[in-house]
Amino acid sequence: MNTATQIISSKDLLKHWQGHRSLTRRVIEAFPEKDFFEFSIGGMRPFSELTSELLAIGAPAMKEIVNREGKPYDEASKKLSTKAQYLEKWDEATEEINNYWRQLKDENFSQTFNLFGQYEFPVIENIFYFIDNEIHHRGQGYVYLRILGIEPPFFWERG
Repeated sequence: MNTATQIISSKDLLKHWQGHRSLTRRVIEAFPEKDFFEFSIGGMRPFSELTSELLAIGAPAMKEIVNREGKPYDEASKKLSTKAQYLEKWDEATEEINNYWRQLKDENFSQTFNLFGQYEFPVIENIFYFIDNEIHHRGQGYVYLRILGIEPPFFWERG
């Protein structure tokens, strides 16, 4: 007999992801306007560009998954010029993610999906990628803030 035990619910996984998104939003807020767009080290991109990448993945990818439509990855289509615009887009994307998440059924998580026409993985693995990628880029933002002499938000405060 083969029985499966669920470790985390869909609701809890969304809460986990949105906790990370809340923390990333506070990292965006912590940057001085000029540094958000210009500061970088070691050939890494400014945090505004990293944030553009995250905006091009989260909500658009969830829309693709729910609608089962593979569209090419498109980071460059939405150029924003102020930190306030980024924060507004971040909040909009958060609501879009919540909306699309409500449309997912538990069985969708194990289905394979070709995200952005590039990555053929089960939906759950794509979602883990979204979260991991955000954590990775937020870590870069933490380094930038520390170098700028700014105390970043505590990483465990994700509420």
